[in-house]
Amino acid sequence: MAEATQSTSAKTSTRGRPKTRVGIVTSNKMQKTVVVTVSRRAAHPKYGKIMSMREKYKAHVEDHDYPAKVTINEGDRVRIAETKPASKDKRWRVVEVLEKSKNV
Repeated sequence: MAEATQSTSAKTSTRGRPKTRVGIVTSNKMQKTVVVTVSRRAAHPKYGKIMSMREKYKAHVEDHDYPAKVTINEGDRVRIAETKPASKDKRWRVVEVLEKSKNV
């Protein structure tokens, strides 16, 4: 009986890893939020032409990094990870700053 409860709890506790993206901060004008633009290149499915595509994500900046304007500036290269929804648009959080912008 104890074996049955252990096996079911092991099945429910496993989760996949959160998705991560690397992008450039395009806006830090909000409190505790930055806008990160992620660019990627992909081939057109029918014609094969290489196209540049970009997507903007609103990412949460942790409380100990507040204010965000001081620690994360526009042009910084950051890694963001998927998380539970923090608001209507925010489903990502800043994990680390990979590279600071050169125009400080």
